[in-house]
Amino acid sequence: MEQARDRVALGSFAVTCLLAGGNAVGIRFSNRELDPLWGASVRFGVAALVLVAIMAGMRLAWPRGRALAGAVLFGVLNFGVTFALAYYALLHIHAGLGQTLLALVPLVALLLAVAQHQERFRPVALAGTLCAVAGVAVISRAPLQASVPWWTLLAAGGAVLSFAESAVLVRRLPKVHPVTMNAVGMTAGAVVLFVASWVVGDRWELPERAVTWWALAYLVVAGSVLTFIFYLLVIQHWGASRAAYVFVVIPVVAIAVSAWLDDEPLTVSLLLGAPLILLGVYLGALRPGGEEPEG
Repeated sequence: MEQARDRVALGSFAVTCLLAGGNAVGIRFSNRELDPLWGASVRFGVAALVLVAIMAGMRLAWPRGRALAGAVLFGVLNFGVTFALAYYALLHIHAGLGQTLLALVPLVALLLAVAQHQERFRPVALAGTLCAVAGVAVISRAPLQASVPWWTLLAAGGAVLSFAESAVLVRRLPKVHPVTMNAVGMTAGAVVLFVASWVVGDRWELPERAVTWWALAYLVVAGSVLTFIFYLLVIQHWGASRAAYVFVVIPVVAIAVSAWLDDEPLTVSLLLGAPLILLGVYLGALRPGGEEPEG
C-alpha cells in the first residue's frame, strides 16, 4: 500500500513539474496584451468553471463547514494573493527568473511547517533545500545580473510566502477531494483577483492576438486545472515541505521553455546548476526512508 501511494505521489510530482514549467512563459505572453490581474482573473475564473463542471460529472459533493472555510482560505492564499503578486513580478522579470525565485518555496515551507508543529525538522531536508537553492543560484546567475526593481523582488517574495503557507495549510484541513478543493479554491481566488483587478483599474478586454488565446488555454487547462490537482495529490501524500520541491525542478523546465518561446538566454549555467537541483530534490523529497509528516 505504501509503495502504491509513493508511486502515485512520484507520478503526480513529475506531472506537476512538467506542466507548471510552462506557466511562467504563458503568464508573460498573457501580460503582453492583458493587464496582469485581469489576465489572472480570467485564467482562474475559467479554470474554476471547468473544475465545477468536472465536479458535477464526478458527482462530488460541495464541502461544508470547516472544510468549505478551509478550501476558501486555501484559494485566497494559493490563487488570489500568490498569483496577484506573481503576475505583477512577471511584468518586470523573465519567466525563468520568476520561477527561480519561486524555487525558495521548499525552504520557506519547511520552516513554516516546523514552526507550526506540522513536520519534524529534518537536517537532510535542510541540506537538500540548500543544495537545490545553490543549483538555482547557479542557473539564475546570468539573469540576476540585470537590474530588477526592489519592489518586484518584494512581490516575488510575497508570492513565495503565500505559496508555502497554503501548502502547509492543506495538511491542517479536513481531507477534501483535489478536484473539489481546487474548484472551491480557484473560485475564491478568482473573486479576489477580479476585485483587485477592478480596484487597480485594469482594462477588462478580451485578447485579440492568437498567441494570447493559446497562452490562456494552456494556463487554464494544463497550468491550472491539471497542475493543481496533481500538486494537491503530492501534498496529501508527502506533506508540504516535500511537495514544495516541485518549485526547484520547475525552473529547469521554465528556462528551457522560455529560451525556446521567449528568447531568454540559455547558458552553460543551466548544465552546471541542474545536477545540484536534482541532488537537492533527491535528498529533500525523493530519498527512501524519509520521515513522514507529523500530521
